[in-house]
Amino acid sequence: MELPSARIPLSRTDPIAICTIPSRQRPGTWRNSPYAFSFLPSSDRMFHVKHSRATSGAQESLRQSRRRSKIPSVLDQSRLQHLVEPFGLELTPTQAGQTLAYLELLLRWNEKINLTAIRNPADCVTRHFGESLFLACHLQLHGSLLDIGSGAGFPGLALKIVFPELSVTLLEPVTKKRAFLKEAARVCGFDRVAVVGDRLEELVSATPTPAFDFATMRAVGNLDELIPLAARCLKPGGNLLLWLSQEQAAGLATIDSGLTWQGPLPIPLSRTTEIWRGVKPF
Repeated sequence: MELPSARIPLSRTDPIAICTIPSRQRPGTWRNSPYAFSFLPSSDRMFHVKHSRATSGAQESLRQSRRRSKIPSVLDQSRLQHLVEPFGLELTPTQAGQTLAYLELLLRWNEKINLTAIRNPADCVTRHFGESLFLACHLQLHGSLLDIGSGAGFPGLALKIVFPELSVTLLEPVTKKRAFLKEAARVCGFDRVAVVGDRLEELVSATPTPAFDFATMRAVGNLDELIPLAARCLKPGGNLLLWLSQEQAAGLATIDSGLTWQGPLPIPLSRTTEIWRGVKPF
């Protein structure tokens, strides 16, 4: 079976991205935690993600590449910005270009392999990109991240859009999905991305020394088994970040993982989905 491919070489560099979010959406349990990462005062209402400076030549190359691409443009940047506004996000032109290239590739590959049940481009932006990148308005990621059960790359690969210096390991056992993740990383110009076919228990056995500053999970089951294993992958002070329904979150207290839970962080436009943060003691 021939899989679709997009050849849109995007710039790896980007100017500073500004993520704006109302103060009322910053839960005090996160902001006042001794483990909190670089929160700005509520009066500032902005979170800055430092990126490398993009040159005008790179931006022009991006525009020319997209004009030459045979992939149809499903959304323009203005529409994209409107869709992510409820999440407090303001994307730079290069970030928007990477998001649209990722989106177009996802929709093309989704015609051949099952990556997401969501087919509408606007819904993909809000449900996948918006919910994933919303984290950047509340927590600054650095160092290394393990994304467990990556699937189509949410949230782990999508977070590279706003944290380009982050080293990301995508754990995905399905071969065709791994092929998509590698192509998405190439198309978006992401470096420091490893796509690994091991299951979590295999990774834990192969790397007994905790290696990651952050781990993420979204839309996965068997939390009572996966959460303790994910905690073993974290360095002291590391964070496990979970995108959960309220029903799933109700069972966190019964799972013996050694993590201290902070949350919930309600996700805009969702009635039930929340982000929970488990911190590993030093």
